[in-house]
Amino acid sequence: MTREIEHPENDDRYAALAVNKGIEPPDPVNPALAARLAGLRRRPLSTGEYVAGILAGSINVLSQAITLAESARADHQERAREIINRCLPGTGNATRVGITGVPGAGKSTFIETLGKYLTARGHKLAVLAIDPSSERSGGSILGDKTRMEELARDPAAYIRPSPSAGSLGGVARKTREAMLLCEAAGFDVILVETVGVGQSEIAVHSMVDFFLLVQIAGAGDELQGIKRGVMEMADLIVVNKADGGNVERAALAGAQLQNALHLFPPHESGVEPGVITASSLERRGIEEAWARVLHHRDVTLRNGYLDRHRGEQARYWMHETINEQLRDHFYRGQRERILVAEGEVSRNEISPFDAAFRLLDGYFHDI
Repeated sequence: MTREIEHPENDDRYAALAVNKGIEPPDPVNPALAARLAGLRRRPLSTGEYVAGILAGSINVLSQAITLAESARADHQERAREIINRCLPGTGNATRVGITGVPGAGKSTFIETLGKYLTARGHKLAVLAIDPSSERSGGSILGDKTRMEELARDPAAYIRPSPSAGSLGGVARKTREAMLLCEAAGFDVILVETVGVGQSEIAVHSMVDFFLLVQIAGAGDELQGIKRGVMEMADLIVVNKADGGNVERAALAGAQLQNALHLFPPHESGVEPGVITASSLERRGIEEAWARVLHHRDVTLRNGYLDRHRGEQARYWMHETINEQLRDHFYRGQRERILVAEGEVSRNEISPFDAAFRLLDGYFHDI
């Protein structure tokens, strides 16, 4: 009796049907890069190695240091503070520009066009973002990074996403820390972009030398939806997308905005804000925008405003950090009491003000 073969297709009589082993696909990761990254993962860097790497302009070490600063772990925060303090003498030499704008104004394209203009002239550029909305929406800086493909590939440019979650104060503080590390790494132009909409403009203004508002024409009343505070902070308003059939509308919007600027008090910097039209698509107005930045820097260096302004910003961030740490410490230690108080307030058994003071009294008693 012939023994029945379980898989007759593998019998010698049917060699043509034998299943051959496939070819292993090649590793998609560059072997040299994989080896370098593996080496970095195997041995944590010391504080001295972080500082030396940053001052030498290593993008890998810079990125790791920024990640350390963004970490919520206490030991990482302590290490990051030490690194920043040791890098501090190498900071302060960059031109810091904040960029904000209404949705759809072509902000990402403007930043990419400006960035390529700057790197072509020998500048080292870092683009950072403040995105307090990322916890809710997933953020959009990664989208910006993919839209700025050309700039992202430029060896003289560095684009850094904002932290993936956090309060406005925390995200903004980490962006300022990233800015200092980028300056220490040799970047001489820092662009800080607001991705979220709202109070983030104030946070950006508190860490930059020059504040630029990107606006667009042809979207109804050009002055509608623009907060007075944002207009007052702006050193330059760029009416973008002034190309094709939109040139005349952009010029009209520019005239309206220029008239609106006359209603505000003079800037403390001694440089009056202005309005220009630009086309990121046709690369027009980019050179003029940068000339305005340089003019502002020259004037504020001569009249001493730049140093005074940066000193005020440093004091502001010291107080902001104190407030943030106290708030975090309070909420971490009072969770159960807060839940009880919330219930009492919801049931109208106690006023919100009395509840707040009782919680604070309990907190101060404990410490």
